[in-house]
Amino acid sequence: MFGDLFEEDYSSVSNDHYGKGKKLKTKALEPPAPREFTNLSGIRNQGGTCYLNSLLQTLHFTPEFREALFSLGPEELGSLEDKDKPDAKVRIIPLQLQRLFAQLLLLDQEAASTADLTDSFGWTSDEEMRQHDVQELNRILFSALETSLVGTSGHDLISRLYHGTIVNQIVCKECKNVSEKQEDFLDLTVAVRNVSGLEDALWNMYVEEEVFDYDNLYHCGTCDRLVKAAKEDKSNPDVNLEDLQNEEEIDDPLMILKAVLLQEESNLIPVDQLGQKLLKKIGISWNKKYRKQYGPLRKFLQLHSQIFLLSSDENTVSLLKDSSLQAESDIRRNDQQLLKTLTSEPPGLNDRPSCPHWFDINDSKVQPIKEKDIEQQFQGKESAYMLFYRKSQLQRPPEARANPRYKVPCHLLNEMDAANIELQIKRTECDSTNNNFELHLHLGPHYHFFNGALHPVVSQTESMLDLTFDKRKTLGDLRQSIFQLLEFWEGDMVLSVAKFVPAGLHVYQTLDGDHLTLCEIEIADGEDIFVWNGVEVGGIQIQAGSDCEPLLLNVLRPATSNEEEECQQLIDSPHVFPSNAEIGSVLTAFAIPAGVILVNSAESVGEESWTTIPKEDLKKTFREQGLRNGSSILIQDSNDGTSLLTRQGKWITSVNEIDWLQVKNLCPLDSEEEQVKISATLNTVVFDIRIKAIKELKLMKELAEDSCLRPIDRNGKLLCPVPDNYTLKEAELKMGSSLGLCPGKAPTSSQLFLFFAVGSDVQPGTEMEIIVEETISVRDCLKVMLEKSGLSGDAWHLRKMDWCYEAGEALCEEDAALKELMLSSGDTLLLIEGKLPPLGFLKLPIWWYQPRGPLHHWKSHQDQKNCTFSQGGVWRANSIQDAPSDAHAEVSLRYLGDVEISEDATLGELKSQAMTLPSFSEFSIPSPAFLRAWTVESRRPGRLLRVHYQQLREYKLGRRTEICLEPLQKEEDLGPQHVLLRTQMRLPGKRAYALPVDLVWDTARGWTAGSLRHRVADFYSLPVEKIEIAKYLPEKFEWLPVPSWNQQITKRKKKKKQDNLQGAPYHLKDGDTIGIKNLLVEEDDDFSTVRDDIEREKQKEFALGKKKSQEALRVRSGDVPSGAETPARPRGPEASLSIHVRSFR
Repeated sequence: MFGDLFEEDYSSVSNDHYGKGKKLKTKALEPPAPREFTNLSGIRNQGGTCYLNSLLQTLHFTPEFREALFSLGPEELGSLEDKDKPDAKVRIIPLQLQRLFAQLLLLDQEAASTADLTDSFGWTSDEEMRQHDVQELNRILFSALETSLVGTSGHDLISRLYHGTIVNQIVCKECKNVSEKQEDFLDLTVAVRNVSGLEDALWNMYVEEEVFDYDNLYHCGTCDRLVKAAKEDKSNPDVNLEDLQNEEEIDDPLMILKAVLLQEESNLIPVDQLGQKLLKKIGISWNKKYRKQYGPLRKFLQLHSQIFLLSSDENTVSLLKDSSLQAESDIRRNDQQLLKTLTSEPPGLNDRPSCPHWFDINDSKVQPIKEKDIEQQFQGKESAYMLFYRKSQLQRPPEARANPRYKVPCHLLNEMDAANIELQIKRTECDSTNNNFELHLHLGPHYHFFNGALHPVVSQTESMLDLTFDKRKTLGDLRQSIFQLLEFWEGDMVLSVAKFVPAGLHVYQTLDGDHLTLCEIEIADGEDIFVWNGVEVGGIQIQAGSDCEPLLLNVLRPATSNEEEECQQLIDSPHVFPSNAEIGSVLTAFAIPAGVILVNSAESVGEESWTTIPKEDLKKTFREQGLRNGSSILIQDSNDGTSLLTRQGKWITSVNEIDWLQVKNLCPLDSEEEQVKISATLNTVVFDIRIKAIKELKLMKELAEDSCLRPIDRNGKLLCPVPDNYTLKEAELKMGSSLGLCPGKAPTSSQLFLFFAVGSDVQPGTEMEIIVEETISVRDCLKVMLEKSGLSGDAWHLRKMDWCYEAGEALCEEDAALKELMLSSGDTLLLIEGKLPPLGFLKLPIWWYQPRGPLHHWKSHQDQKNCTFSQGGVWRANSIQDAPSDAHAEVSLRYLGDVEISEDATLGELKSQAMTLPSFSEFSIPSPAFLRAWTVESRRPGRLLRVHYQQLREYKLGRRTEICLEPLQKEEDLGPQHVLLRTQMRLPGKRAYALPVDLVWDTARGWTAGSLRHRVADFYSLPVEKIEIAKYLPEKFEWLPVPSWNQQITKRKKKKKQDNLQGAPYHLKDGDTIGIKNLLVEEDDDFSTVRDDIEREKQKEFALGKKKSQEALRVRSGDVPSGAETPARPRGPEASLSIHVRSFR
């Protein structure tokens, strides 16, 4: 249950009907795996049913629920065999639950399936793949069970086992009148944040007193006026969250009524009070529990006159004396029996501290888990979402201990027994099938080496023996079996793995290690084993291994006449060569002293794309050149200037619609044509295209040695040159692309082609280009770029351009190679002025910030157009001079200089170093403790840096971080629990605020609204009930009131978990503005200012104008009709969870 809730478990075993002629659906030829050492069964996930699996396992491990379900027989529920009959009342859901529980208890498989159960729910594959809330499922499943069990003895199964009562009491403080309201529940919801345990959570939610006073008075019916009152909820003490009751106790009303009357001193009680005490005792009223079976309470008491004595007016009742003594004796005897059961409990079964037996059930997997692992899982921010509790007093009978067959119906026992027998038979058959495999033995004396491979001397059938062998046996056992099989064998016997290739049989790996099993040496079913002496076959030494695997190639060569004059035909013949032989050996094999070899690189059958192998590549092996079985090569005399392929019309074009590339002449040489189309396929080499383009453009042949092809993008920009040895597919070039024929060689495989520019304001197409070795260091690359740019000095550094065409991450490691920094050809680097700090150091721009005005509302300073840059480097926001009513007074940041400091330095050392800047001399600051440090985000204070002795490394400041310093009137050392707020008192009679005052709030006791209100009230010396506070939202120009604790709980108690100002909707943080209203002088609930109204109106006008412009744009483009004709976008229906149940009423 601790696993990933969205983890999918696609085990293949199904849970179809077992026994009675019904076969188990299994993976092909493979039965489901048996249970693991825990002897517990999991449940397979159908794709998104982990929440269902958790609930089912919980109900399965609740014996009272499981056995109550088992007690309902086929005579009440019907039979699954009759479910398709039209008139049959088959209660499918309880029946499928019974079968699932029986499988979890008895069926020897690793995991059960819920497919049949979800089918009975009426779910489709969509619902099985969708996540839902487990609490919602619990309530819906219980409701479906109650509906399914109507008219059976289990009609009250859910209410009997899972039920509780809450009594809401309101006590008038004046007349002490008590008003009560009773509510039933199956489960309870509690808030678990900031509580130590379940008891505290229940106390806070249902027991803690709520006071109605001040503006929230209670109307008392007795006093007939608004009065102070107290409200509390009382849950039945006998019923806990998801509690379970003792069935025998509850089902005997006689015992319960006796127990209630014995607790009364005089044994005399009004009949009405007897009903109330019964409700408190068992958590359910007489009418709901017993009336249907036993009639009204008074009638029941009259029928048992030998035990109960009713008064003449039938208003009071008491126990007869003899019955009272007998009942007391029975209760004592029951207590002694219970004590005896507890004390005689076998050790280890009820000793929870020593043997807790915790298990982690994660869908199919069940593993033991220690109690400390559960604590670790839920000790942080996570908490258990749904908990089931069971009364600790409930005891299992001795016959139920370690007996999974206990209370399981006979027909399910027989079905599970038959299924286990069937599973065992299938596993035995599968074990035999899976461990025996076929081996094909090829006998060395029956083979000879011919044309580069092994071939049988007579026939394949006479040279090979088939052997069935157990793969769990060792290689030595196999060798011994072959010795016994081949009585004629003499000398050493070597076993090697062989494979058939187009050229014949080839020997690969020799098998060693007679003590290893065939599984360990990875022998596969149907493996070919060559049996020989390990040296030679038929007197010829054999080369073994994959390196010398024979390749069958189609060789085309010109036919020659007897006069040794070349004919106009090609001879196509198959030949075998070792894959580790040099390609030049083809010329030797055909006795051609000097020739040209061409390779057909086309992948599709029927296509041809011949590529000439350069002379320097003739020493490469066939494998290195990428040749494989069936490849074609052409041998041509080097003195023949024409191609026989062209003469015979064998050039075959691609079948694609576009089979050409366009090449433009971008060399400084003139040509008759500016661009040409070159026919090509995806497997054509770039070198061939370049040479053809030079020929068709009729340029000088010298360009063949000093030119390259560069792709041209849609904006006309030349991209990185393409290496000559790439195919179009490897270069990711599409057919129909444009290429530029440019002077200069393309980079080699060890070089990088880079774009670079000076500064961060780069216009596309203005970059410079450079080719460098990929092993060059960042420092040397910077020098080369500076030299090419005509710049000097060492106050420069490199940054990589990001996808937004902006200066991105700096290349800080100057000694690192470009390859190590994952730079690739085509990347753009920017030359930025300013030297980077050494590794481990930060270069931080320092700003001076002094708050002004009544409210610190920040505006973004993006450029000098929106802000005023005054003398001394001051960024000042444009302001409106109507303070104090204006909520947007002037704020300024003044640049002081840069500080280079180690990341290991502390915040205090940063402040001290900033105080040494020349621009700082005009300020009179006694010590660093009189400075407050903020990060600068969008030209405004962002994150507050606290704790003087903390290292800068721990703040995780980036290389672009800027710091602003704020002067203080007194020393300050904020701790991690302190929050700095800007507070402003509302001016009475005006929609304006006084100047801001800093307030430090200690949140060690929680981020609650009550704690903040008390801190504000103490700070301003006001009664806490006479203030209202609100947080300012500058982006919306709105104020968000922070309600008091009582107000929030009065609306709805379950919302108390939102009383955390760190979370939504407040998200309170350092620097936030808190407005304060004194209710002693002003009682209206408006926090806004005139400026807020103006700015909100501007936002509405801007949003409306934007909407109109977008709508007009859509109308012009003809996408949708305008105005009211615009159809609303249809919303998909919300997927709700449901279980379909037939009516049994």
